[in-house]
Amino acid sequence: MNAAQLAQPTRRSLLKAALGGLALAVTGAGQLAHAEEKKFGAATMPGGTVDNPLVFVTLAADGSVTIVAHRAEMGTGVRTSLPMVVADEMEALWERVTVVQAGADEARYGNQNVDGSRSMRHFLLPMRRVGAAARQMLEAAAAARWQVPVAEVKAVRHEVLHAASGRRLGYGELAADAMRQPLPPADRLRLKTQAEYRYVGKGRIRPVDAEAIGRGRAQYGIDMRLPGMVYAVVARPPVVGGRLRSHDATRALALPGVLRVVEIGAPTGALLFQPLGGIAVVATSTWAALKGREALDLDWDDGPNAGYGSAACRRELDAAARAPGKLLRNDGDALAAWNAAPAARRHAAEYFVPHLAHASMEPPAATALVRAAGCEIWTSVQNPAAAVAIVAAQLGLKPEQVKVNVLLLGGGFGRKSKPDYVAEAALVAKAMAGTPVKLVWTREDDIRHDYLHTVSVERIEAALRPDGRPLSWLHRNAAPSIASLFAPGATGPQPFEAGMSQVNLPLAIPSVRIEGAQVEAHARIGWFRSVSNIPHVFAQQCFLDELAHRAGRDPKAFALDLLGPPRKLDPGRLADDWNYSESPVQYPYDTGRLRGVIEAATRGAGWGRKLAPRHGLGLAFAYSFMSYTATVVEVAVAADGKVRVLAVDMAIDCGPQVNPERIRAQLEGAAVMGLSLAFLGEIGFDKGRVVQSNFHDYAVLRHGDAPPLLRTHLVNDNPALPPGGVGEPPVPPVAPALCNAIFAATGERLRELPLRRMA
Repeated sequence: MNAAQLAQPTRRSLLKAALGGLALAVTGAGQLAHAEEKKFGAATMPGGTVDNPLVFVTLAADGSVTIVAHRAEMGTGVRTSLPMVVADEMEALWERVTVVQAGADEARYGNQNVDGSRSMRHFLLPMRRVGAAARQMLEAAAAARWQVPVAEVKAVRHEVLHAASGRRLGYGELAADAMRQPLPPADRLRLKTQAEYRYVGKGRIRPVDAEAIGRGRAQYGIDMRLPGMVYAVVARPPVVGGRLRSHDATRALALPGVLRVVEIGAPTGALLFQPLGGIAVVATSTWAALKGREALDLDWDDGPNAGYGSAACRRELDAAARAPGKLLRNDGDALAAWNAAPAARRHAAEYFVPHLAHASMEPPAATALVRAAGCEIWTSVQNPAAAVAIVAAQLGLKPEQVKVNVLLLGGGFGRKSKPDYVAEAALVAKAMAGTPVKLVWTREDDIRHDYLHTVSVERIEAALRPDGRPLSWLHRNAAPSIASLFAPGATGPQPFEAGMSQVNLPLAIPSVRIEGAQVEAHARIGWFRSVSNIPHVFAQQCFLDELAHRAGRDPKAFALDLLGPPRKLDPGRLADDWNYSESPVQYPYDTGRLRGVIEAATRGAGWGRKLAPRHGLGLAFAYSFMSYTATVVEVAVAADGKVRVLAVDMAIDCGPQVNPERIRAQLEGAAVMGLSLAFLGEIGFDKGRVVQSNFHDYAVLRHGDAPPLLRTHLVNDNPALPPGGVGEPPVPPVAPALCNAIFAATGERLRELPLRRMA
């Protein structure tokens, strides 16, 4: 089944008594597999095909409703939003709903990987169908008891009413009878209209974890406690690909509280989620484990990446971006247009984005207990199924012998979809069989052993008409690929990377040529919030602003002119496996919707108003994860070049707006994160080692540097549209809008990040 269908297996396979009531299930709610899984055949990343029933709702005899949140909560609000959809369609009172977190069980719940801004995209319709089915079964049960046509009854606010007689029955009174009703066929489900929504789109529901978080009672992975638990930290190779030659743990074992050391073997083959290897120190406290790690005598072989350094890497990427690369898109003849244009009508620029670390506020942590029957894990993880797979592989267990309990995530941004830290905890727990082990990463561990966002050089060349409008557009990208995570030595952009705001250029330009350079990775490259959209949009939007000013045009008017009249592009023609295999028919690239967010953001910012000297407004926009975003940044630049951000206006068109408060929160968080990356974000390498270690040298934006005005604009709440993503799309336009604003204020072009110019 796909997201547009409700399965119709037998009633016996789907309905069962639960607390004397009704349990409702739906099959196959999340069948879409990762494009990268299909591309690289990663056995440790389970695909999305689901054949078993997925149980989400339980209605008890007392009328209480329990709804399963099958995807992890890391600040997006998904643990509230998806159950809220079920409750709304079910006509359940939210105050009578309890939300419980599912553990890892892909066979039951479908894809549980919280990345790619896919939770609402993939599960809005299935969750609506779950709630609607429950409502109709309750209505059918009431009609049967009253012996009236089902069309005469209606579920309203946790009751079923028969208006003609004034009779009513509560959900609890109907639970047992409802469970005996057949599951409504897919073509007979009656979904609510937007006007009938009680919770969806209203922004009235407080996040289910809000009180626990506010009172310090919420349990994150780092908070886990079990009786008799011991603690562990790991000394890992300082260079990716390095190995331990030898070690002496004598001094460490002599320290108070240190129990033992455990060697973790070096990874074999692809680095996909495998631990880096090294030595774990197990102790009675985290402090004792850390002191024990300091006392280890370790001899490392730094391996093939020992010479990796940022300066040499930059030279390599610069050269690669200036040379012909692998052809990814070719409309018209951009090379001929460039060669035919006189020098005065050519414009070229290069843009640089360094490696970036996720730097989640909660570093990775996992607690593991290994017994004869298997392994149980408690952790903050975005991809529970991947955690099950890697633990089973590392411990030689069957997947059904591994239980993963999903706790709140103190930030993720893609880092915690890669559970190498979970595998480390399991390996150490195996050595301490019968004793629970909590393995923690320090901030230094997190910064130095991250799956980094790739470093990138982007070169764009355009031949121009006499009026400054581009005749051609050549965009070359040089960046290590995430493919290297799956296949060591893999080079060049993969289709899903190129499909992130590079090949799918929406501008009406006669000749477009897109190329990708073949460059190797010397660090662990992984998903990062918005992934390749970050460097691609940075280059594309800065370059577009440059062309506008060169033509003497207002950047907004110039951009809208190049977008042309509203039209729908087929991203499937431009990028194979477009963004996790989304349907280009369902999700065409609609330039009219892009125009809408540009208009909303500029209107909110007062685009075109007279500004004070050395003040500027900058615009940038993007289409990513099936949503349209635009950002306007206002800055004031001091005489010494220091930049103060005065305001940020962010607009998004994500289709149906299920939880507007959480959408606004994601926009606001993206603005702060985007500014943080633009001003401060940089991971450098020297002799294969990450130079940075903590927030003193990998800084993040502080409260005092956040913009005093941050306005959000939600556009086009159209229930007829398929839902788009929210968590990732707002990030990419922030940095180019900032740089364009600085140019508007000073006339100075900034093409390299980070800027390091905060006032």
